[in-house]
Amino acid sequence: MATPKLDAFQVIGDPSRRKMLMLLSADSLTINSLAENFQMSRPAVSKHVKILYSAGFISIKDVGRERYCTLQKDGFEELQAWLAYFDQFWTSRFKKLENLLNNKA
Repeated sequence: MATPKLDAFQVIGDPSRRKMLMLLSADSLTINSLAENFQMSRPAVSKHVKILYSAGFISIKDVGRERYCTLQKDGFEELQAWLAYFDQFWTSRFKKLENLLNNKA
């Protein structure tokens, strides 16, 4: 059974996946190396890795018998686009407020 596609916010909503992303921001790690940082089963770690991979947050490269996980920007782009929208929204609002206050003075 295929894992349903989660949006970027659902993916980062899980604290374990956020921790995995933070660990991978320092260096590529094997799935086993990632698993050493968690009090969960290896299959549970693999499930989280699969979710991160399917959402475009990481890539997985087979090197011999090991599978290396590396951060990938695709998943972060959805988050960045959403945040950029609200950055622009608030910048615009504050600029309007500033103009209003300057015109009243």
